[in-house]
Formats: sequence, structure tokens, C-alpha cells
Amino acid sequence: MNELQDERINDLESRLSFQDDVIQKLDEALASQQQQLMQMNRQIRVLMEQIEMMDKGLEGDEEPPPHY
Repeated sequence: MNELQDERINDLESRLSFQDDVIQKLDEALASQQQQLMQMNRQIRVLMEQIEMMDKGLEGDEEPPPHY
């Protein structure tokens, strides 16, 4: 091989290595965000259940007005 081809191959190998590193970091970030999203969904479900229980508790405590 000549010097130009060696240089091009080295450049391509360097780019490939950089891209592999970037892909790995993006994959880790995506996995972390997915975990956070799942945790937030669980928290929202718990909060919604608590709100529903509070609403039911409020509805049961009130007596209808005397004219009903």
C-alpha cells in the first residue's frame, strides 16, 4: 500500500473508533432516560391512585343538602 492509502485507512479507523464511543455513550444515556421514565410513570400511577382515593373520601364525607 502506498502512504496515502495508509493515511486514509488510519483516518477511517479513527473515525470508526470515535463513532463506536459515541454510540456507546448514547446507548447508556438512552438506557438511563428509559429507567427514569419508567420510575416517573410508576410515581404518576401512585399519585393518581392517591388522588382517586382522596376524591372518593371527599365524596363520601359530604351529606346531600336537606332539600334533596
